[in-house]
Amino acid sequence: MLGRVDQDEFQKWSRRCQRRALVENHMMQTRRDMLRFGVAAGVGALCQSTRAADKDEADPMIDCHTHFYDPSRPQGVPWPGKDDKSLYRTVLPADYRKQGDALGVTGTVIVEASSWVEDNQWIFDIAENDPFVLGLVGNLEPGTPEFARNFARFAKNRLFLGIRVNSAPLGDGLKSPAYFGDLKRLATAGLELDVNGGPELLPIVDQLAKELPELRIAVNHLANLRIDGKTPPKTWLDGMAAAAKHPQVYCKVSALVEGAVPQPPATDVDYYKPVLDHAWKTFGDDRVVYGSDWPVSERCASLDVVQGLMTDYLSNRPQAVRRKFFHDNALAVYQWLPR
Repeated sequence: MLGRVDQDEFQKWSRRCQRRALVENHMMQTRRDMLRFGVAAGVGALCQSTRAADKDEADPMIDCHTHFYDPSRPQGVPWPGKDDKSLYRTVLPADYRKQGDALGVTGTVIVEASSWVEDNQWIFDIAENDPFVLGLVGNLEPGTPEFARNFARFAKNRLFLGIRVNSAPLGDGLKSPAYFGDLKRLATAGLELDVNGGPELLPIVDQLAKELPELRIAVNHLANLRIDGKTPPKTWLDGMAAAAKHPQVYCKVSALVEGAVPQPPATDVDYYKPVLDHAWKTFGDDRVVYGSDWPVSERCASLDVVQGLMTDYLSNRPQAVRRKFFHDNALAVYQWLPR
C-alpha cells in the first residue's frame, strides 16, 4: 500500500542514496517512511549514516532554523512588531538565498514563529514550488480542542516535519493527558518536536524523553545560554547532560550570536569554544545540528559571520564530522522527504 509519495519516487531516492554513499549496517527507529511509503524503510537513516562517494559533488549544507513572513499582507503579521526596525519587512526564501547561495547553503527547514494557524498554510503555499525549502516546523498548540483537527490537516502535507513548543507550556503540559496525548500523535506520525527555552527547559526535555522515547526532540538555540566566553554554568552543563542521555534528543546550534554577551557579539570563534566544545562532548558528532536563526540573527551579525563561526570551529575536524553537522544530523532529526 502506497503512502503520500509514489513508490517509484521512493525507489528512485533509495537508489540515489545507495549510489552516492557507503551504507552502514544499521537502521534508526521506525520512521514516518512507513506511513508515507507504506514500507518499513528508513531511507533517511541510510542517508544520515553515509558519506558522499562522488568527490566532485559538494557536501550539502542545510540551515535548520529560518523564519519567513510578510507584513505587507492584508492581514499583516503577529510577529515581528511594527516597532522592530530590523525585522519588520518582507522576508522570503528568495531573500535568504541572496546571501545563502554564495555561502553554499543548499536548503532550509523553516520554523514558524507566527501563532496564527493559517500561517502554517501560508508557508506551505510559498514553498510549494521552491525545492530550497525542505520542510516546516509548524506552530500548533498541543492540548487544545482544535489540535487534532489542525494536526491531521497539516500532517497531510509532505513539508510538515513537526511543531515547536516553548518550555513553560511544555512543562505544564506534561501534567495534562490531553497535551501529552497530542505529543504522542506527533511521535506516532513519525514527526519531531522542536523545543525552545532557557536552561530551565533541559530537565523538562529529560522528563519528556523518558516518557515518550519514540519522539525525536530538537533543543533550540543551545537552550538560549548566555555566552560570555567562559565555562558555562553548572545548571546548563548538568541540564545538557540529562537531555543528551536520550538518543532521540538533538542539540540545535542556532542563535549563537544572539546569545553572546555583551553585544555586539564577538566574531572570534574562540569566544564560543567553551560552549561548543561542551555541546559536542555531550551530544557527540551525530546529534548536533546547524541553524542560523536568520533573519533574527541579523540583529547581531550577518549570515556569513554566523555560518563562518561554525565553519571555523569545525575547520580542523574530519570532513565526515562537518557533513554530519551541516546535513546528516539534520536529516536524522527532521527526516524531510525528497522534493
